[in-house]
Amino acid sequence: SSFQYGYNVAAVNSPAPFMQQFYNSTYLDRHNEPMEENLLTLLWSLSVSMYPLGGFFGSLMVAPLVNKLGRKGTLLFNNIFSIVPAVMMGVSEIAESYEIIIVARFIVGICAGLSSNVVPMYLGELSPKNLRGAIGIVPQLFITIGILSAQVLGIRSILGNSTGWTLMLGLTGIPAVIELLLLPFFPESPRYLLIQKGDEKNSKKALQRLRGWDDVDAEMTEMRLEDQSERAEGHLSVLSLLSQRSLRWQLVSVVIMNMGQQLSGVNAIYYYADSIYSSAGVNQNDVQYVTVGTGAVNVFMTIAAVFIVESSGRRLLLLLGFGICCGACVLLTVALNFQESVTWMPYVSIACVIIYVIGHAIGASPIPNVVTTEMFRQSARPAAFMVGGSVHWLSNFTVGLVFPFMERGLGSYSFIIFAVVCLVTLIYIWLVVPETKNKTFLEVSQMFAKRNKTEIKVGDLPLKDSPENAEKVTTL
Repeated sequence: SSFQYGYNVAAVNSPAPFMQQFYNSTYLDRHNEPMEENLLTLLWSLSVSMYPLGGFFGSLMVAPLVNKLGRKGTLLFNNIFSIVPAVMMGVSEIAESYEIIIVARFIVGICAGLSSNVVPMYLGELSPKNLRGAIGIVPQLFITIGILSAQVLGIRSILGNSTGWTLMLGLTGIPAVIELLLLPFFPESPRYLLIQKGDEKNSKKALQRLRGWDDVDAEMTEMRLEDQSERAEGHLSVLSLLSQRSLRWQLVSVVIMNMGQQLSGVNAIYYYADSIYSSAGVNQNDVQYVTVGTGAVNVFMTIAAVFIVESSGRRLLLLLGFGICCGACVLLTVALNFQESVTWMPYVSIACVIIYVIGHAIGASPIPNVVTTEMFRQSARPAAFMVGGSVHWLSNFTVGLVFPFMERGLGSYSFIIFAVVCLVTLIYIWLVVPETKNKTFLEVSQMFAKRNKTEIKVGDLPLKDSPENAEKVTTL
């Protein structure tokens, strides 16, 4: 699921000239006159921006689907939104229709919007608390692998050419087919089964499969505690989530982190990278290979984050990530302004792009979803991911829409705005977001209780539970 998200982010970048040529030739065949430049720009903008717009609508579908179909069921259903547009994009040239591509980009955006929220939720609920951070970063790792795969396949000598671009766009359906074949053999989230479906027997069976041993009583007890602490709340809709005083600061934190992640300019950096590499003296034909190298750095640093998140914690990686991005944006602004007058300054620009990518890969990109999973209990988690995902995709859409105008009006000073966004996000995390490493979901809720000026109350456990569990309830 996450691979498909990353793949479709980058899939239209390399073949863009050939796709625009197809738009023009199709229009010429229909109307016997070439397409006006403004119309071509509009159609191409729609082709690119329909993806994050679809992502926004996909995010709006998260809460109702995961509560109705479960986490695994939603991911299986979601593959419809990948396979159908893959076929549509694959046959677009044969059908002589660029409209099909625009519609398909919207549909595959829905797939990305759902997967970017449901995958972290599903994995977060499957994971033991000591591995939740590392496993929570794996979706972001596969997003970066998807981006890198699209960059590699987009090389002119592979598929990024006049004959291979339709195949390149259609390949997104292959991971979806693989997931449809394999995911049915995996268990549903034990937390979903116990807390939302009340199915203790299958919940315990799923947990035993996941852990590889039969003694899962301690984890079952922790899930029952969480269930009883929020039983009165039921499934929270987005509107009821917004009105919950006990979740106020968690919700604000999710919004700030997702806005900071996207408005920090990560997509703009990738957009600007080719021109930076060209001005640094990189041969135009070689820019594509340097871009692939940047994608490889992104993958490598995300792998590093998987291995260090449990030892360093989430908060440190967030602070470090946004801090590095802030510094890189400031230095990049300076370097771009002196690029023509100082001979070695273009290389500083390249270094700034790579440093920015490193900062985003270790903190700003992967950690917000991990923390979102950990800050909310079962009843509120779907609505929280729906809010976070909507903010994520709207911010993504905004950057894609606004950045060309920012670049035209402000030039290199655009990156000062991104630096400010990174700094504000960093300060907020420093002041508000606690460390959630190795904490149960209930413990994290209690950490926020003081800031929210509320109390988390836990009712009595059933009598069949042990005196140790009763003592734990009393303590909580």
